[in-house]
Amino acid sequence: MSTDKTQQRITEADVRMLESRIEELIRTCQRLKDENRLLRHQQTALTTERAKLAQKNDHARAQVEMMLMRLKAMESES
Repeated sequence: MSTDKTQQRITEADVRMLESRIEELIRTCQRLKDENRLLRHQQTALTTERAKLAQKNDHARAQVEMMLMRLKAMESES
């Protein structure tokens, strides 16, 4: 009889420990989901910013090329 009670106590303790670990895993999973959502948002923002900067860079390059062409044309005229 005493072994049955001991086994039952161990089982209850195991269940409580397992329940605690499951709750911890649920919290960890939620934290990782939140972190993943934030990282995806940041990635989207950075991708958008990168595209805008590339466009500005292309525009600036085109303007510099036009200025160089004008300078070359002015040199050939004189």
